[in-house]
Amino acid sequence: MDLGISGRSAILIASSRGLGRACAESLAREGVHVVINGRTEADVLRTCDELRDAYGITASPVVGDATTPDVHDALLAACPQPDIVLLNGEGPPPTAFGDIDAARWADALQRTMVSPLLFVQRVIGGMQQRRFGRIVAISSAMVKSPNPLMSMSHGPRLGLAGVLKGLSKSAVAHNVTINTILPERFDTGRQQQMAQLVMRFKGISYEEARAEQVASIKAGRLGRPGEFGDTFAFVCSAQAGYMSGQSIQLDGGSYEGVF
Repeated sequence: MDLGISGRSAILIASSRGLGRACAESLAREGVHVVINGRTEADVLRTCDELRDAYGITASPVVGDATTPDVHDALLAACPQPDIVLLNGEGPPPTAFGDIDAARWADALQRTMVSPLLFVQRVIGGMQQRRFGRIVAISSAMVKSPNPLMSMSHGPRLGLAGVLKGLSKSAVAHNVTINTILPERFDTGRQQQMAQLVMRFKGISYEEARAEQVASIKAGRLGRPGEFGDTFAFVCSAQAGYMSGQSIQLDGGSYEGVF
């Protein structure tokens, strides 16, 4: 299916690897020109080269921590009028609730909630004037199924989802949609890191830790990054203009709730 976004431009925060990289690939396949961002220059440049070679699109690199104003400036210099924006970033490590002091809360809120919203402030007006925009945040399934060890992750993400939901109500009349995707256990470096933490904490092998991850998913497997990227691309499509303000669960059927 032609998603109707060929020739559009996208700023993709934290897109040089993992789920962000999968999103970039799915958009590039549809003919979208992309700005690739990440903190490691080699990863960013390699991703840009691979997408250009495979799909013939423009891929512009912006290296740096996208929670900072300077990198926001660089992203918008590379693409002043984005049609599509991906809000993404690495989540904090598991931390016992009693060990989170005020400084750590402030850092988590700044990186995971405040910084993405400041970037949205800079792009949403232009999208509304041009009457096309797709803003998508990668969040976490723990927003709906909180875990006390991940409070610094799902707490700020809940705040981000709430503000984006409110914005979506007025933006959609201008063909600007704002949605959140809630992934659970996709086979990326993040899950490999989490398996290593479990391995050390429980004194089990890496293979046993990975098996525990798989056992927690109703589908009996980890998600494939390409599945996530293709879902993201559809949410950004011309056909998805009637879907806004949604939190889309991608978790292999594991969420126990109805809503």
